[in-house]
Amino acid sequence: MRAPGAGLAAAHPQSGNGPFTIPGVRRAVDRIGGKLPQGWGDLFRQFGFFFLADLAYDVVRGVADGKHQAAFAHGQQIIDFERSTHTFFEPQVQSLILPARFLVDFANQVYMNSQFAITLGFLAWLYLFRNEFYYFVRNMFVASMALALIGYALYPTAPPRLFPQYGFVDTITDFSGVNHDSALVKLFVNPYAAVPSMHCAFALMIGVTGVRVARHRLAKAFWVLWPLLVMWVVVVTGNHYWLDIAAGGLVAAASALIAVRLARVRPEAWAFRTAPSEAQA
Repeated sequence: MRAPGAGLAAAHPQSGNGPFTIPGVRRAVDRIGGKLPQGWGDLFRQFGFFFLADLAYDVVRGVADGKHQAAFAHGQQIIDFERSTHTFFEPQVQSLILPARFLVDFANQVYMNSQFAITLGFLAWLYLFRNEFYYFVRNMFVASMALALIGYALYPTAPPRLFPQYGFVDTITDFSGVNHDSALVKLFVNPYAAVPSMHCAFALMIGVTGVRVARHRLAKAFWVLWPLLVMWVVVVTGNHYWLDIAAGGLVAAASALIAVRLARVRPEAWAFRTAPSEAQA
């Protein structure tokens, strides 16, 4: 049985004048650590995993930013392919929604929050309250990010919103007042990360997971609809082609297969369902 606060003690050994030597602070930290599924040490490891993944993303984003001409050429290739196969429907979908301002505002809010607030919130909830499922899903997410980085590095692609000549509208900039070209936005957004759509890949991964772990019918229904909603949103906001959505689905499927393979290496820790006391990084 793990002693309360043991993970924190291992991660932050006491020093003569450290803040954790203050009795009240130490007791509060131990109390919180005792309620965490695997203690403070494991929680810090999870932050470390995603910090390294985000760091790698930032490096590749810098590489992609320098491929302006290639990104627009690839975007044009996708448009040409869709037009040749009579599947270039994205401008028509946008034009149907644009007169309904409330729908545009709704789509913009979902797009701006689904990648971070919803996805990170779901992962935090999964870690705290369905910990036995978390480690498989974490491995799946890390694998998906690695696959996405390969796609962004090899095939940087300008999104539809950067092709107004085809009727696309940048709804985020035009209706929400968020400038994609601002320095602040560029800190968090790769402007040429259209292929694959990780909005859709993440939505599919948490949607399937949510259906499997949710205990109430309404919750299950929400997670069934969530990937479909995000697919609609990325088209309506002019951020992805349908081919990007398909690529995101392939990334999600491949990541699940990778996570299954990893689970065979450490089934006691990385399988989708293990005993809560055994699930650990």
